[in-house]
Amino acid sequence: MHRLGKTSLMLGTVTALALLGAAAAQAEDWWPIKVYDASSGSNQEINYEPLAKAAKPWKLCVLFPHMKDSFWVAVAYGIVEEAKRQNVNMTLFEAGGYENLPRQLSQFDDCMAGGYDAIIVGAISEAGLAKKFEEGIAAGKPVISTVNPVADAKTTAKMFVEFDTMGEQTGKYLVEDLAGADAKVVNFPGPAGSGWAESFNDGFKKAIDGVSNVELLDEKFGDSGVAVQLQLIQDALQAYPDMNVIWGTAPTAEAAIAAVAEVGREGEIKIMSSYENQAMLDALTRGDILGFATQYPVLEGKVAIDMAVRALEGQPLMTFVKPIPDMIAKGTVDKINMGLVLAPADWQPVYSVEAQ
Repeated sequence: MHRLGKTSLMLGTVTALALLGAAAAQAEDWWPIKVYDASSGSNQEINYEPLAKAAKPWKLCVLFPHMKDSFWVAVAYGIVEEAKRQNVNMTLFEAGGYENLPRQLSQFDDCMAGGYDAIIVGAISEAGLAKKFEEGIAAGKPVISTVNPVADAKTTAKMFVEFDTMGEQTGKYLVEDLAGADAKVVNFPGPAGSGWAESFNDGFKKAIDGVSNVELLDEKFGDSGVAVQLQLIQDALQAYPDMNVIWGTAPTAEAAIAAVAEVGREGEIKIMSSYENQAMLDALTRGDILGFATQYPVLEGKVAIDMAVRALEGQPLMTFVKPIPDMIAKGTVDKINMGLVLAPADWQPVYSVEAQ
């Protein structure tokens, strides 16, 4: 397992199909898994193990920014599978995009009024949700934050990766891959104000800082939907004809593959994703992108459910858990537990689970 700040693993090549078969096989027995327990303020590497089963069929309300790409589908898969395994009730609401903070706020109110025992949130905005978090906790409902960073807002427990580390991993890999060749980069970090987009971007810029052959031409923030990213990329292709590296979100990379092909520049422009989704795994297999970092989104969904149950039952609870990210690049996949990275290819999103 890769550790923060270390050189990425170099692993053998396997097909995406084989990986997804392994994902299905590994989905049930996902523990123990090494994570960082940051509850004390410093990272302590531990083996995370969930409860065997919830003591009662709790009602959990889950809020996501959107379900527009397979990243959040992967988190949902983790949520659904762990809710089933622990035999709790779960209802998931998605806001439709990072521009829809008012909708997520309204959905939080619905969770509060709907008789749910705990609320799990992938926050569109920490600042925007902070007061709601306090209201939930004051009302006796544990609030679990997952995936998106929450630095200061009050939570019962939270789990998110150090996104700057993921960004730095991808930046270092780019520098290695260039082997001294000149690079003119435009960054597409994601939605401004989300916290994670800025963190990814800061990490990437740290990796290329002082590297004489790498020039950052521009940074273009925007919603992490493919359509928005495609427009930003098309604008950048016109504004920066010498651009030869596109770095950004997984939807950015997905859009970039088509945009670069449209202008006939395949092979001239390197494409990198700061994080994972199914399209990125497929693109890596085809050789369309250099690689991507993973924060194990399925794991984040599973741990969020376990945290909520632990909080409700007064069980030992780590209040801040961090996944230990890995770099997945060409020829670097077969030792990664893909069952904790992506949902199986044939899995369809499920928005509710009923305890048996």
